[in-house]
Amino acid sequence: MWRRGEKCVIFAVLAAALVSTATAAAVRDERKTYIVHMARSAMPNDFAEHGEWYAASLQSVSDAATVLYTYDTLLHGYSARLTRAEAEALESQPGVLLVNPETRYELHTTRTPEFLGLDRTDALFPQSNTGRDVIVGVLDTGVWPERPSYDDAGLGPVPAGWKGKCEEGNDFNSSACNKKLIGARFFLTGYEAAKGPVDTSKESRSPRDNDGHGTHTSSTAAGSAVRGADLLGYAAGTAKGMAPHARVATYKVCWAGGCFSSDILKAMEVAVTDGVDVLSLSLGGGTADYYRDSIAVGAYSAMERGIFVSCSAGNAGPGAATLSNGAPWITTVGAGTLDRDFPAHVVLGNGKNYSGVSLYSGKQLPTTPMPFIYAGNASNSSMGSLCMSGSLIPEKVAGKIVLCDRGTNARVQKGFVVKDAGGAGMVLANTAANGEELVADAHILPGAGVGQKAGDTMRTYALSDPNPTASIVFAGTQVGIKPSPVVAAFSSRGPNTVTPGILKPDLIAPGVNILAAWSGSVGPSGIAGDSRRVGFNIISGTSMSCPHVSGLAALLRAAHQDWSPAAIRSALMTTSYNGYADGKGILDVATGLPATPLDVGAGHVDPSKAVDPGLVYDITAADYLDFLCAINYGPMQIAALTKHATADACSANRTYSVTSLNYPSFSVTFPATGGTEKHTRTVTNVGLPGTYKVTASAAAGSTPVTVSVEPSTLTFTKSGEKQSYTVSFAAAAMPSGTNGFGRLVWSSDHHVVSSPIAVTWT
Repeated sequence: MWRRGEKCVIFAVLAAALVSTATAAAVRDERKTYIVHMARSAMPNDFAEHGEWYAASLQSVSDAATVLYTYDTLLHGYSARLTRAEAEALESQPGVLLVNPETRYELHTTRTPEFLGLDRTDALFPQSNTGRDVIVGVLDTGVWPERPSYDDAGLGPVPAGWKGKCEEGNDFNSSACNKKLIGARFFLTGYEAAKGPVDTSKESRSPRDNDGHGTHTSSTAAGSAVRGADLLGYAAGTAKGMAPHARVATYKVCWAGGCFSSDILKAMEVAVTDGVDVLSLSLGGGTADYYRDSIAVGAYSAMERGIFVSCSAGNAGPGAATLSNGAPWITTVGAGTLDRDFPAHVVLGNGKNYSGVSLYSGKQLPTTPMPFIYAGNASNSSMGSLCMSGSLIPEKVAGKIVLCDRGTNARVQKGFVVKDAGGAGMVLANTAANGEELVADAHILPGAGVGQKAGDTMRTYALSDPNPTASIVFAGTQVGIKPSPVVAAFSSRGPNTVTPGILKPDLIAPGVNILAAWSGSVGPSGIAGDSRRVGFNIISGTSMSCPHVSGLAALLRAAHQDWSPAAIRSALMTTSYNGYADGKGILDVATGLPATPLDVGAGHVDPSKAVDPGLVYDITAADYLDFLCAINYGPMQIAALTKHATADACSANRTYSVTSLNYPSFSVTFPATGGTEKHTRTVTNVGLPGTYKVTASAAAGSTPVTVSVEPSTLTFTKSGEKQSYTVSFAAAAMPSGTNGFGRLVWSSDHHVVSSPIAVTWT
């Protein structure tokens, strides 16, 4: 006979088990989008075409699911909304290679030509007029076609082979395209399947850019020259893209709720079919094996067709191993600063003066000091110091300059919170998470951002002085800032967690405080309550550095039409610089110390040298296939990337090694006990005949790594000639997690061809 308490316990356990079982069943029944990779050659003879086969395979596991997209170019297969049980059932079917769950990607959010030496484009790239027929495809939030950055004056007819379209939709007519903006499409089937219909009261169901990000990135890559550009009086001058004569095609894949991989894959496929020469993607979604990363899958097939793919590294720095888009057939771009700044000075009542940054343009504060208060002392909320919405007490901040901590909510959003509470101005103070990195913002009220050290001092002053006061003085635009560039703290860093033997990022480019065209739907702050409208905006992120490299790749493609995507990347990497004119290394703003190859890859891009690199490290699709064998991918995984579903893709009679991939950088890994590692490379002469001599060294602190190169001299008698060499690395025992760095440089009378070295003890 049960006691009453025991009976309740048993019933509770049974109820919990039933709830758990029901929850598990609900999870398995919940529909999500999956991308189904099929082996094209495995289609049964019963079907006349692959679409029929795909539909039949789907119907065999689900009566309710329908095909969202079919893919025929970059991969073979389709996407559909499935339960987990249905996806698992599909994986066991003949002809199905992989069933990957959809990934949600996020955006990685005019002095640049002069800073990069491109103010003399025609002299540096005498062949660049042929760039009129180079097409840059940008996958982003769409385009605001009325901006003068898309003016087609002086451009000839649209290239004859172009197959793209200017799709119509809400607020967007086909007449919006011209000889500059030659294509505009939008993709949302996957997005709407996951999030529901687009709210057309908030964003256009068309290629129109209601966010600003896509207009900014595409005009950075290939915008036409626009005189008199500025943001609220800041950064005035001529704004133009890296390849101002190239054509632009935009593919809207990002919406208010994110960017979904089923849409991204379809857009990449359509862009390749349309005829783009360069693909630029300023977005990412963490890290995954390459066959599960939709951008990597799409980029592989684009590479096979000779299309250069540039992607942002991400904004998750300065922590180690934070980058995305690390596949070796993608050019991965980190962010650095320009030599331009927008200073604002915060003067405290005790006479101390601190330098910050701001893009505020409006009614100035009084010249006399104003009451100053720390937000943490003007709130009843535990998050009050962050100036979160509704957290400030109006009676305490009215008429005062408020010191807000950076973090959690958007930087500019804090200014709206201060203004709504009656505050007169704002100082935005970095915490340890951001250190001394300063990113200028178009604040809605008089506001300035300051670094952590200044912020700490200001907090102490505001909390300790019985009558704290402050004033903010805005100093406009300054150029010639030194040192520059420095690595942005937000720029994501290596090592590459998927394949540590491939050094990433590849290089850095300008990504801080970049001026480019902007949407007419949103103010410069990007906040819904910002009623200001501007033609150009200044924003920061690796999203901004990526299109710089995309545009430079377009210039190189125009100048060297026979170069492969790998040759273009090699030229950009081996001519990059990693130090200043005084010989000191490029600084990392996060540490104040010289940056390493894990931060900058080969260094900062230098287009004036990239057009004539001397030697290039070329890589073919067959080389990448060997690489996939080296990282032990099986036939199904390789087929998902390459579309070649053969069991003998990797020969049992061959030895494959990541160290044999002909990459323009070196990533060396040793066990803690030390050891040796050998890398092989082949360089192709694309310059004058000549003899190159090598220098190479690497060290972890004061401990050298022995680097020997055989042969140590390479002689080229003609263009197109190839020569191979071997690099042997030997290292002593070091604690696990230790890193060492160096460079390998081939020098001739005319060229310097430089590769970074990163050494890690695991």
